[in-house]
Amino acid sequence: MKRRTWQRTAVQEALAGREDFVSAQALHSSLRADGSPIGLATVYRALADLAEEGEADSLQAEGESLYRACASPGHHHHLICRSCGRTVEIEADDIEAWAARTAAAHGFRDPQHVVDVFGTCEACTAREQPMRL
Repeated sequence: MKRRTWQRTAVQEALAGREDFVSAQALHSSLRADGSPIGLATVYRALADLAEEGEADSLQAEGESLYRACASPGHHHHLICRSCGRTVEIEADDIEAWAARTAAAHGFRDPQHVVDVFGTCEACTAREQPMRL
C-alpha cells in the first residue's frame, strides 16, 4: 500500500463524491476548480494506485481510462449508462461460471476477466422517449 499523502487523499475524496466514472483530466479540473494546487500527473498516479489496490474501479472508454470509487470489495461487474454515466455494481455468478467453463474447454487455467455492461438507465430512457399527446 502506498503512503497516504494529502494529494492521494484529495483524489480519493474527489472520486468518492461522484457516482459515475471520470477521467483523470476531468477529476483534475474539478480539483483545480475547487482551489487545489494538485498536478495532473499526480492525479494520474493516485488513480492508478487506487485502482491497483482495489479502492477504485477502472475501465477503458474510447481509448481513455476512467475511474470510479469502488464500493464493493473483491471481484464484481458494472452496469453503466451510456448517456449519463450512472454506474451500478452487480454480482454475476453466471458470468463467473461461463468464464471458468469456457477457459477449461479451451485448455486454459486460472481465467481472469472484466465484464462491464453498457446500456441506457431508466431515467435517461424516459428523457429520450418522445412525448405522446
